Amino acid sequence: MNENVTLIPARRRAGSRIITKEEKPKLRVAAYCRVSTDSDEQAGSYEVQVQHYTDYIERNADWELAGIYADDGISGTNTKKREAFNDMIDDCMAGKIDMVITKSISRFARNTIDCLKYVRQLKEKNIAIVFEKENINTLEASGELLLTIMASLAQQESASLSQNVKLGLQFRYQEGKVQVNHNHFLGYTKDEEGNLIVDEEEAKIVRRIYLEFLNGASLRDISEGLERDKIKTGGKREKWHQSTILGILKNEKYIGDALLQKTITTDFIEKTRIKNDGTAPQYYVKDSQEAIISRDVHAQVQEELVRRANLFSGEDGKKRRIYSSKYALSSICTCSRCGDIYRRIAWNNRGKRSTVWRCCTRVENGPAACDAPTVPEEELQQATVKAINSAIKCSASMLEILSENLKIVSADDDSGELEQINELLKVKQKELVKLAHANKDYTAITSEIDILQEKKQKILVKKAQTEGVKIRIKEMQEFLLGSDQELEEYDEIMVRRYVESIKIFDDKFIVIFKAGNEIEVSR
Repeated sequence: MNENVTLIPARRRAGSRIITKEEKPKLRVAAYCRVSTDSDEQAGSYEVQVQHYTDYIERNADWELAGIYADDGISGTNTKKREAFNDMIDDCMAGKIDMVITKSISRFARNTIDCLKYVRQLKEKNIAIVFEKENINTLEASGELLLTIMASLAQQESASLSQNVKLGLQFRYQEGKVQVNHNHFLGYTKDEEGNLIVDEEEAKIVRRIYLEFLNGASLRDISEGLERDKIKTGGKREKWHQSTILGILKNEKYIGDALLQKTITTDFIEKTRIKNDGTAPQYYVKDSQEAIISRDVHAQVQEELVRRANLFSGEDGKKRRIYSSKYALSSICTCSRCGDIYRRIAWNNRGKRSTVWRCCTRVENGPAACDAPTVPEEELQQATVKAINSAIKCSASMLEILSENLKIVSADDDSGELEQINELLKVKQKELVKLAHANKDYTAITSEIDILQEKKQKILVKKAQTEGVKIRIKEMQEFLLGSDQELEEYDEIMVRRYVESIKIFDDKFIVIFKAGNEIEVSR
């Protein structure tokens, strides 16, 4: 060393504070530990890590324990959900910690970007991170280079693990093994062997939702009714969202089937899940568990969902209307002139207040567009009462008509065609699996399967409609056989249950029942 050069010895140790001869404070050392799952075995590992670092730090005379930060059962690919990790970083930035010890890079983070971000952030504060397994101190010259290499390897290991998990799930799906979080799945629980079984108390709620929907209730009506009766969701919450009701009505698991891989993970680091739009294969498992809802009822519900979502009126059938369930007569009364629906209106005619039903075309565009008559609500209600009473009076002849209708409906059977399609689908499915395993192009066979599935769906919808008509005819037969007296007043429930639609003319009403029979009532 030249004589004009004076050496000034380092006065900073790994840590953020300057060390003086008078002071010589202990280095505040914290430890970070983490296990990846909530299993009993890993929980034991978690306890061991906490105890190890507590003893290790306390044995060093120059150190003092600044805290043990531990995350139990949290993934390491992303730091967002690791509360203890984030608390530790905050304490480092607040000057409460001089050095951090952790078992390995994979314990600290399996994401290279996150790992280097926090290392550099703490390095700026002169806070070292010591990785025991890799023997890396981030304040040493070679520390960051080694860390970059090791962190990349850790991230690659995590990606490989994620891929292995995906492959494992694929094999399970191919074997028809269904995994469902029953804790948030209304209607089912699990037995000792982990199989889905029906929870009868919750199944009653599912059946109630389907029944009320088919009886005309809207999603809002159903959710408000469940909340009013203090019934909880599958997640044990008191608030029922309309989307929750819709999900229950659409879920194929209630008919005993299961569609697997509805969503997929697109980023193993961020754990981003999206709806599977065909990017990955799906698997439909039939009869995977006991059904709560019959296939016919489920098909009727799907048909009704489509009908409500596509309500149109008018002569050209292009006027979109919103389904309303507030009143039984909503959306079922139609104008004989223009074909549009009638709307309930609170009318003020020269100071006289009343409730009337008017053609929507006339309401929106005036009498020049449609001069359909305005009908007082009481008159419309009485017309339905008269129609129902007329059916009761002529029950014998009405029952004969219903019996004939039942024969006609029963004769229209597509079971043979459905059977052929199912057999053909089995053959095509085997061909598809062979091509997929051989890593060959299966686009053509997939298109064929899609066409067959569409045909099958149309037959199933038609079958559900037929079964629905049969049910309505039988309900009407039971009603007529069991009714020994006429109605004395208008009944909303009766209208919802038996009346399909009402056509309004200048001089009459035609009441069409869901069983297919019609009754004319003079005005």
